[in-house]
Amino acid sequence: MVLKDLNGPLQYLLMPTYRINGTESPLLTDPSTPNFFWLAWQARDFMSKKYGQPVPDRAVSLAINSRTGRTQNHFHIHISCIRPDVREQLDNNLANISSRWLPLPGGLRGHEYLARRVTESELVQRSPFMMLAEEVPEAREHMGSYGLAMVRQSDNSFVLLATQRNLLTLNRASAEEIQDHQCEILR
Repeated sequence: MVLKDLNGPLQYLLMPTYRINGTESPLLTDPSTPNFFWLAWQARDFMSKKYGQPVPDRAVSLAINSRTGRTQNHFHIHISCIRPDVREQLDNNLANISSRWLPLPGGLRGHEYLARRVTESELVQRSPFMMLAEEVPEAREHMGSYGLAMVRQSDNSFVLLATQRNLLTLNRASAEEIQDHQCEILR
C-alpha cells in the first residue's frame, strides 16, 4: 500500500500489507517476496498527481533506512525527491558507476556508499535486496545494517546505492539522507 507521509509535500511511503520489520528481514531475500523497490518506482506517479504536473523521473528517489537509521519498526520505502547536490554528484559520476557494486567516489552526504547500475529489465526481474545480498560479500548476514536507495540516471538506467552502518564514522545507514522532502529540485 502507498501512504502519504506527513513530512514534505510530495513524500509517500510504500509499505507491505503484512508485517516486515525492515532490511534485516529474511523475507526480502526470498525470491517469492514482491519486488518492493519496483513497486515503489511504479508508485512515483502519486507524487505527480499531488504536484499537479509530471515530476521528472530524475527528480525522484527511493530509500529505505537500516535498522539503526529508521524511526519505525515497520518496513517502508520512502518515495520522494532527490537532493539537488546528490543529483549533481551522481550525474558527475555517471561514467564511474558500473554493473558491479563499487564504492562511489567521494561517497554521499559525508558517508561511504556502494553504487551499482541496473537496467529497467534487470530491476523488474530481481529485487535490489537480492542484488545486495548476493553480490556484496557478507551483506546477506548483515542486511539490517544497510540502507538502500535508488535513482534514475540520464541514460535511463537506475543506480542502486547502499550504505552500511558504521558507528565510528557516525553513519547510521539512513539512505533517506539523499532525499529532500521539500523538493527543492522542482523549483
